[in-house]
Amino acid sequence: MASQTGVIFRVSTFGESHGPAVGCTIDGCPAGIAIDVEALQAELNRRRPGQSAFTSPRAEPDLVRILSGLQGGITLGTPIALLVENTNSQPDDYSETLALYRPGHADFTYDAKFGHRSRSGGGRASARETIARVAAGAVAKQMLAQIHSSPINVVSWVQRMAHIECPIITETLTQKIVDESELRVPDSATEALMKDFLTQLMNSGDTAGGLIRCRAQGVPAGWGEPVFDKLEAELAKAMLSLPASRSFEIGSGLASTYMTGRTHNDAFTTDPKTGRIVTTTNHSGGIQGGISNGMDIEFSVGFKPVSTIRTIQDTVDEKGFKQKLQINKGRHDPCVLPRAVPMVEAMTWIVLADHALRARLNRKDSLLEQSTPFSPLRGTKQT
Repeated sequence: MASQTGVIFRVSTFGESHGPAVGCTIDGCPAGIAIDVEALQAELNRRRPGQSAFTSPRAEPDLVRILSGLQGGITLGTPIALLVENTNSQPDDYSETLALYRPGHADFTYDAKFGHRSRSGGGRASARETIARVAAGAVAKQMLAQIHSSPINVVSWVQRMAHIECPIITETLTQKIVDESELRVPDSATEALMKDFLTQLMNSGDTAGGLIRCRAQGVPAGWGEPVFDKLEAELAKAMLSLPASRSFEIGSGLASTYMTGRTHNDAFTTDPKTGRIVTTTNHSGGIQGGISNGMDIEFSVGFKPVSTIRTIQDTVDEKGFKQKLQINKGRHDPCVLPRAVPMVEAMTWIVLADHALRARLNRKDSLLEQSTPFSPLRGTKQT
């Protein structure tokens, strides 16, 4: 099973949704990085269940333990092992569906691949696995803040739930602003509509999907590894590896297929304040030719409706006999979007951390030097 991602900053996750624990190991984090455990825990708190009436009621503190790789809060350059215990697992909730294939879940495909599967929840396919990703993303975020001389900011928000769309966010957003919203929608009127819609779905035993938008600011020009490890390809792989994800669009995305070259091309100019080469528009989403161009990296990730619904469904058992499935137990989100926001941010940090380190291998200058704007017209660093 491919439970590892990254080339230099490598993250491996382990554990099942109703097993003893979940966690990860991180290889490739440089020595000498100060890790703020409280900040790491704060990221996990943003992801954990039980935050509101619109998330899974599973009561888990999700307290992280650092088993290796740090001494006195400083990375040693050796593998970092992070562990979060499952303290409120309820495997008996699935006793009535052990021999049935739940529609929309990975029960059948795991059996088809391995000839065996975890029968308590989704096992490795469960969103509980993403605890490890969020923990690794928090380490990646802190690492980048210390090896990169200028700040990088990553913020995600719920852009759409089913048919309810949030107005286009053009002003500067922060994680704090997004987190002030119970559904992580930075528009109060839109959030109210989404809450009403989600309440109706929950009362009828149904679920919803939607779209998360992510913006990464401060990423310098020059990150990305063409041709197979283009930055947008790495981001797409990272996002589509998340449970329930179904689509990825960079920049103008699918809308670009309706545009002409004249309207889609991002014209270059020079910022009079900084002397940096920039583009007047950002249809490319901050990446051209698989390499960051210094503009904001913007993309969207689509998530399907949660597969666990409370209505009767048609299915089959492991012998192929037709059955009726009625799920009365278990604790599930009616919509993954609010808790998927920190997951999208974490995977973005992991990809950026890996490509920041990979960028150092391709040039004779250091990463800190790369953070100084570079002008290809003059061939010199600008200050």
